[in-house]
Amino acid sequence: MADEKQRSLRLLSASPFPLPHGLRFSYGTAGFRSDGAILSSTVFRAGIVAALRALKRGSAIGVMITASHNPVADNGVKIADPDGGMMTQTWEPFADALANAPDPQTLLQLVLEFAKDENIPLGGAQSAEILLGRDTRPSGEFLLEAAKQGITAIIGAATIDMGIVTTPQLHWMVRSRNNGLKASESDYFAQLADSFRCLMDLVPNEVEKKGVDTKLIVDGANGVGGAKLEVLKEMLMGVEIHTRNSGKDGEGILNEKCGADYVQKEKVVPCGFGSDDVGVRCTSLDGDADRLVYFHVLSASNDRIDLVDGDKILSLFAIFIKEQLKILNDEKDDGLKKELPARLGIVQTAYANGASTDYLKQMGLEVVSTPTGVKYLHKKASEYDVGIYFEANRHGTILFSENFISLLESRNNELASTSSGSEHHKAAQRLLAVSQLINQAVGDALSGLLLVEAILQSMGWSFKKWSELYHDLPSRQLKVKVADRSAIITANAETQVVKPSGLQEAIDMETAKYTRGRCFVRPSGTEDVVRVYAEGTTQEAADSLAKSVAEHVTRLLGYSQKTWEKSLSLPLPSARKRKTGPRSPLNLTWPNLT
Repeated sequence: MADEKQRSLRLLSASPFPLPHGLRFSYGTAGFRSDGAILSSTVFRAGIVAALRALKRGSAIGVMITASHNPVADNGVKIADPDGGMMTQTWEPFADALANAPDPQTLLQLVLEFAKDENIPLGGAQSAEILLGRDTRPSGEFLLEAAKQGITAIIGAATIDMGIVTTPQLHWMVRSRNNGLKASESDYFAQLADSFRCLMDLVPNEVEKKGVDTKLIVDGANGVGGAKLEVLKEMLMGVEIHTRNSGKDGEGILNEKCGADYVQKEKVVPCGFGSDDVGVRCTSLDGDADRLVYFHVLSASNDRIDLVDGDKILSLFAIFIKEQLKILNDEKDDGLKKELPARLGIVQTAYANGASTDYLKQMGLEVVSTPTGVKYLHKKASEYDVGIYFEANRHGTILFSENFISLLESRNNELASTSSGSEHHKAAQRLLAVSQLINQAVGDALSGLLLVEAILQSMGWSFKKWSELYHDLPSRQLKVKVADRSAIITANAETQVVKPSGLQEAIDMETAKYTRGRCFVRPSGTEDVVRVYAEGTTQEAADSLAKSVAEHVTRLLGYSQKTWEKSLSLPLPSARKRKTGPRSPLNLTWPNLT
């Protein structure tokens, strides 16, 4: 064991990937992300973090090489925890420190100190598995090798290459493997297809007779999701899927004028779509297939669309699940009086359109807000028996608690023996099928797409009816350059400014001038800017409110020539104000990280 440990130490101290000069990397919701050409050092070190995490937990961990909706030249790396979710936030300071260690000796010292503090064995028997995946970016293969070298530098860790996969597939594989289930890509496809088929078999007869349009055109963003959908659609019945921008040679460039991010932000038709698609239900994935939007091409004469974003996808899911719970607990159906208690919660951020929040509350649903970021949404949703979250910008899922699934399975078995085929029984079957179809590890465009299609069929809804659930309030987002974004401190899920003094009062004063006005500001997580979001009953009102508040931000925090000159003599604001521990990597004290 001592020899193995020494070998591990030699591998670490001889890191083959030097840190790019003058750059600093920070682990966030997207993991580490930058130009793919400069990421080999960062990915190597992320591999070390993943190996230590796997040894600490004694479970499989995932490492995904992807930059999601970013341009094709970018790339990144993110780590999946044993439950398939994102790596715990408490390990982010260590990941940052390791990624920015200036030399191999500092890198080695950080690993030794951290391993000692966390009682992580180095040089022991093989006890850690790391599942590796990458998307279709040209830099992915090289960066995957860098991750492998970082992982295997920690003796006791082994890699399992899952190949080219979507990001949600890798998260699903990690979760399944740690639950003792089959975790190959074919198992993923089979679970989605089987649960989708179950939901389609349960479509009410009156809806079947009415007939709902089953044609769907999918924009695959020229990424990995398009190729996977080509395989998956051959296993499906009841929906006619046509894939554009599937990533085939000559079809287009990854995320260029296509994909969920482009469609949602620009609100225009993606490349590869034309006049033949007017009035047909369409959907867009992003480059690694973890985000999803729906749209209608409005006219053959222009490229404008009718967009259904994450807020309305969430609303569709919430309506369907609420209805199934109601049916299941309706005493009038078969005389059963055994109610299945379930707390259904809807989780949004402040960026959710105010009209969507109002609609959900009017439906009698419990709606709560969290700070921006999937890691906050996912954690809050997990507190409910059934928790649904979906960001307006396309990313979300549904979580079912283990206790609720256990009760639901028992209830389903009881109904199967006492009143098979009853509405009670069908509702229980639908809920169980949803829990299998939706990817509970992370937002998944493929599973989300199939759930949308199954629900529309079950409810007999057209795209138009779905789109007109409510009408979004006009909104505007602006960015204000500031000297130090950490000067802004917010509370109440980022909707209220605590510091600097006077800014919240100014926001309130401006907002009061507009009917249904709403505005908040928050510091960016990646650059020294303050983001301003405003809503109003007209676009002019939203624009004016955003502009007025941006002027107040500039007045109080603006990036003037004087503050810029002063900052040159000080440490960088991002380092000076970091909340992830002391600047020196040699004197780090770590929180409780279990």
